[in-house]
Amino acid sequence: MSYQVKSVNIGNGIRYSSVTDKKFKHNRISVCMVMPLERESVTVNALVPYVLKQGTKNCPSFVELNKKLAELYGASLDAAVDKYGKYQLLSLAITSIDDRYALNGEKLIEECAKLLCEAVLEPNISDGEFKGDVVELEKQFLIDTIRAEINDKRVYAAGRCRSIMCEGEPTAIKKYGYEEDAKAITNKTAAQAYENIINNSKIEFMFVGSGDPTSGEKVVREMFSGLNRTNVTEIEPIEYKPNVEKAKTVTETMNIAQAKLVMGMRVGVPENDREMAALRLMSSLYGGTPVSLLFKNVREKLSLCYYCAARFNRTTGILTVESGIEDANKDKAITEILAQLQAVKEGKFTQEELDHCKMILSTASKAATDSLSALENWYLTQLMRGTNISPDEDFALLSSITAEEITKMANTVQLDTTYLLTGAAQA
Repeated sequence: MSYQVKSVNIGNGIRYSSVTDKKFKHNRISVCMVMPLERESVTVNALVPYVLKQGTKNCPSFVELNKKLAELYGASLDAAVDKYGKYQLLSLAITSIDDRYALNGEKLIEECAKLLCEAVLEPNISDGEFKGDVVELEKQFLIDTIRAEINDKRVYAAGRCRSIMCEGEPTAIKKYGYEEDAKAITNKTAAQAYENIINNSKIEFMFVGSGDPTSGEKVVREMFSGLNRTNVTEIEPIEYKPNVEKAKTVTETMNIAQAKLVMGMRVGVPENDREMAALRLMSSLYGGTPVSLLFKNVREKLSLCYYCAARFNRTTGILTVESGIEDANKDKAITEILAQLQAVKEGKFTQEELDHCKMILSTASKAATDSLSALENWYLTQLMRGTNISPDEDFALLSSITAEEITKMANTVQLDTTYLLTGAAQA
């Protein structure tokens, strides 16, 4: 099926988009509030969507809200926080069965859209602060989430490498924020953050499912049309920083048994969708599949690491190579990882290897149509980028990329930072 996203402007900085597919039996309506990543506000902002999902003025308690969701045939209300380049994404989403399955003809799309809008516009706030203990409860959950980042040393090391690479840039800021800032949040400061988000965020509504999206659009338009927003966040194009003046090497120690080596690289600015697709394929060929050069040579043939994988983030223009190594193999691993990058730059890969990577990435594109949340994420990313490529179009684009296009983009890659997290004392 060729998916087409339809978008309409609701008001100043508010857009309602929809994608329909009759194969689903459910509908999902989400609202994503886009804010700049700023050190002083990122933590309290991250708390807000989780507080909003706990109750509204009409359903001020978690019990009452869940009773309402149960009446909507077991609808679910979820919150999430994410990053997109230099922006923080604060989301709420409600999922329910389609109207055609309602036993008594209830208009579930309208009811769910109304409840979602109430969660955003009518939170349990009075006298300038959130009421009850929900802020304290969610604050502790946020602190636990921030603390948990260090438990997975692979994820922690990759995050540290990106923070060092992007020091001074918004992309270095953590999406959930910082523990010391979370501890200082109060009912009042959380309410102030909420007001700032409502007044200043870029608001993206997305309907995905089998029903009539105009039912939800009508509710959103009615409930959001009265907002007076004068300083709306504008989503700027992704800014890559491909020029590396001098590569950095950073070593940190921790009580760990297996050292983590992360090599952060900058890539050249893709001028069009083909070059972006070539970058994605290049990353996959380099270290994104079981037939990639890093896996076959650094891990399997030379046994220099326990794992070795490349990841390209198209929202930051950063390519990272993550590996788990013995400290004694550090220098050999670094040398061989760079050697395999040079091999890609010189086109030293087979057509079979390239075809395998195309198949894997194309399968991933098609998988975006398998669930409501995956389809929502696909098109939200497209809207943020200012593009409108369907999964089928992406499949066709990836299939047409040549080896020459891949080597061209590979030759834009430059090493920026080599980060080692080790348990051994370094001389």
